[in-house]
Amino acid sequence: MLFGRSVFQSILTRLDGEEEEAEPAAPQSFRVSGLTSGFVAETTPTAAALPQADLAYFDVLEFPAPEPEPPVLAPEPPAMPDHLLRLTEAEIAEDLCLAKEDTPDLLQEKRRNFAKLNHPDRIHPNFRAEATTRMTIANMLIDRAIARQSRR
Repeated sequence: MLFGRSVFQSILTRLDGEEEEAEPAAPQSFRVSGLTSGFVAETTPTAAALPQADLAYFDVLEFPAPEPEPPVLAPEPPAMPDHLLRLTEAEIAEDLCLAKEDTPDLLQEKRRNFAKLNHPDRIHPNFRAEATTRMTIANMLIDRAIARQSRR
C-alpha cells in the first residue's frame, strides 16, 4: 500500500490520469481502416444478381432449391357466341319471341331472361360491344311493346 491506498487503487488512479492525457479518438466510421472499398458490400442488389443470390441461399441448406415454375401463359380468348352476331332489330325481336298478346309482366320477364344471356357484364370483355348493342336494342323493343300495351 502506497500512501494509504491499495495497489489496485493506485493503478486505477494512474490509468485515469493517462486517459485524460491521451488525445481524443477520431470519430468512428463504418469502414475498417486499411481495407479498400472492394471489401465493402453493395447494399442494393441489382436485378441480375437477385436470382443468383437466392440460389446461393439454397446452397447452404440441406435440401435442394425449388424448381423454377414455368411462366403462366395467358389463355386464348373464347370464340364469340353465335347469338352475339345477331344484331338487327328483327333478329333480336325473334330472339325475344315478342308477341302482341304479351302482358307488361311477361315482357319484363322476357327482358330479364334476355339479360341473363346477353348482358355485357356477363360476357367476355372482347365481346362487350356486341352485347351492349343487343341489350340496347332489346330494351328499346320491349319498351315499345310496353308502351303499345298501355295505349290499348
